[in-house]
Amino acid sequence: MPGNRRKFLKQACIISISSLSGTGSLLTSHDAYAEWLDDHFAPGKIDKTIERLYSGAKLVETDKIELKVPRIAENGAVVPVSVSSSLENVQSITLLADKNPVPLVATFILTPDMTPFISARIKMAETSQVIAIIQTGDTLYMAQQQVKVTIGGCGG
Repeated sequence: MPGNRRKFLKQACIISISSLSGTGSLLTSHDAYAEWLDDHFAPGKIDKTIERLYSGAKLVETDKIELKVPRIAENGAVVPVSVSSSLENVQSITLLADKNPVPLVATFILTPDMTPFISARIKMAETSQVIAIIQTGDTLYMAQQQVKVTIGGCGG
């Protein structure tokens, strides 16, 4: 009896491993991965990051962007941010933190059917400006707010 059980378990393991190794490439579709743009996420100053992202386009400050961030973040490792807008034809929303080692936090590409709203938790190295940039056609709008970080953050 023990020989049959061991033989059964051995064959079951072999079948499981061979079926998983055969379907491994099917489970990791390259279409599911987000595009990583190395030059956009390069360390440096915020001015250079904005130049790389938008090629010198002018940013217009507006009150049609509602940027919600806490004025004081007790932990820089998790700072809640939400951005909404009443602007028409929003194509993307970009979040930046000017004193982070890598100022670009995230860019969200929106379709015309989507409501211009995003919410995220970002990591901040130190007290700095959080900037939201919204692209509508050829125009770039922005809103910013100072956030004081008391402890932690991506600097340690």
